[in-house]
Parts: sequence; structure tokens; C-alpha cells
Amino acid sequence: MAWFLLIIAGLFEVGFTSCLSKAKETSGSTSVWWIIGFFVSLIMSMYLLYKATQTLPMGTAYAVWTGIGAVGTVLIGIFVFNEPASFWRVFFIFTLIASIVGLKFVSKL
Repeated sequence: MAWFLLIIAGLFEVGFTSCLSKAKETSGSTSVWWIIGFFVSLIMSMYLLYKATQTLPMGTAYAVWTGIGAVGTVLIGIFVFNEPASFWRVFFIFTLIASIVGLKFVSKL
């Protein structure tokens, strides 16, 4: 269950970074909604990370949480915000994913 919570926390991290990016691009009341989405996602992400670290080691949980957030944010950037998808960028995203999977396999929980 802790791994499930950690994955959801990482997805909320992607949510708060995406909302922050959208808030930067908009103005007025639209921007306010993106900022509200940012804070809701931030709170949920931190709470779920906290719950996951009650079972998982802090170092492993934090590394996986930031990894999920980093990979997800880069993918959102590529597919939603039309950021470049160069060979080396994609290569290092795959190495980051391999590292996250590796941490799961070597974790005792």
C-alpha cells in the first residue's frame, strides 16, 4: 500500500508542476484556478509522501517521489507543452526510470 501511495504522490507532484506552468501562461481568473490546482496538488502530494514514509525508508521514498515527478513533468512538457524530445533527453529519462524501478527492487518493503 505504501508503494501505491508513493506513486499517487508522485503523480500529484506532476500535477502541481503542471499547474504551476499553466498558471504562468494564463492571467486573470483562469490563472487563479491553476494556482488553486497547484496548492491542492501540492498538499495531496506532500500528505501522500508523508503517509508512504511511515512504512518506506525516507531516502528511497523521496528518491522515487522526485523521480516520478521529474519523469512525469518532462513527459508532460514534451507532450503537452511541446518541449523538445532530443535523443539525450529521452535517454536520460529512461535511465531515471530504470533507477526508480531499481530502487523498488532493492527495497526491503
